[in-house]
Amino acid sequence: MRKPSKRLEHLSAAIFSEMAERKREAAKRRAVYDLSIGSPDQQPDDHLLQTLSEAIRQPGAFGYALSEGTAAFREEVARWYQFRFGVELAPDKEVHSLMGSQDGLAHFALAWTDPGDLVLVPDPGYPIYAGSVHLAGAIPYAMPLRQENGFLPDLTAIPEEVADRAAFMILNYPNNPVSAVATLDFFEEVVAFAKRHDIIVVHDLAYSEMAFDGYKPPSFLQAAGAKDVGIEFNSFSKSFNMAGCRIAYVVGNAEIIRPLAVVKSNVDYGVFLPVQQMAVEALRADRLSGGKNAVGPIYQERRDVLLSALAEAGWVIEPPKATMFVWAKVPDDWTSREFAFALLEEAGVVVIPGSAFGAEGEGYVRIALVQTPDVLREAAQSIRDSGVLLRRQKRV
Repeated sequence: MRKPSKRLEHLSAAIFSEMAERKREAAKRRAVYDLSIGSPDQQPDDHLLQTLSEAIRQPGAFGYALSEGTAAFREEVARWYQFRFGVELAPDKEVHSLMGSQDGLAHFALAWTDPGDLVLVPDPGYPIYAGSVHLAGAIPYAMPLRQENGFLPDLTAIPEEVADRAAFMILNYPNNPVSAVATLDFFEEVVAFAKRHDIIVVHDLAYSEMAFDGYKPPSFLQAAGAKDVGIEFNSFSKSFNMAGCRIAYVVGNAEIIRPLAVVKSNVDYGVFLPVQQMAVEALRADRLSGGKNAVGPIYQERRDVLLSALAEAGWVIEPPKATMFVWAKVPDDWTSREFAFALLEEAGVVVIPGSAFGAEGEGYVRIALVQTPDVLREAAQSIRDSGVLLRRQKRV
């Protein structure tokens, strides 16, 4: 029997599958607190459910949808970007709907690289970044994200010959998995770098509305000249608890979006029309409320509860300014995988080892804030009771 494509060898689903299997086994013996996958545990607001319910009864609701999205959807995205970021977008050319931002990111490399091309990707980074590059037959070049640099890539450390060869660069702030944020000053440095080396900038802004303590993450497109060189992905999954609806969008430079649109028009159709109507209502309501529909306060409370309880247990973690994740250093003498496995086996708490996101993720685990405050307190207490934080790992 023939073997599957070698491209699959570079995809990093193995550790996620392994953690899921270990979780199932552990659940047979004890209570398990799943803080692994960033899947929102909340429902969309009632008015969005009502919009969806009414939309599916409309004539034509179940017909094919155009890949680029309805005019109403694209126009509302443009209005929301003006409201939220002060960024002007042409709805007919600079906005395109997607079946989730992961879908768009996966297809983008197919649209803009040929086998052997280089792409600058963050390390650690969300798996689809490097995965999409491998699937396209291109070569990812890692940009290390390290604590001493605020988990921002050091653009000056990228060799000139690499930068000149790179087709595009992927950035993600607020960041998954490290929960770091970026400033407009940094984005302006990126624009200058991209123009100097003729690189496309692809920014993933999936966590734009999941921020804390009054912080408002900027859009890359707010940086002067950003639309000359880049595009931005955003999603309804995290901001509006619509992960299963599979709807997102890409905005920015029309010439950069067009090849992605060509790929999508050949491999899929548009998003289910009632879901697009639901998304329009989500953006409209958020805009008219002045941004009061943001989910940030829910996750800020969870962050504060979990980090306070873990600090009492002896695990002090730097509080993130945004995202639904905590990026936590593991205790001395542990690898990230060993510590994640020990937390599951001894405390019943499921987290993802940082090494799952790249070599630079070693020494950390990612904790998802996807449980209620009471459950997070129980998880922290279980970690404390297990004694794993006080134990040094024995090396064989």
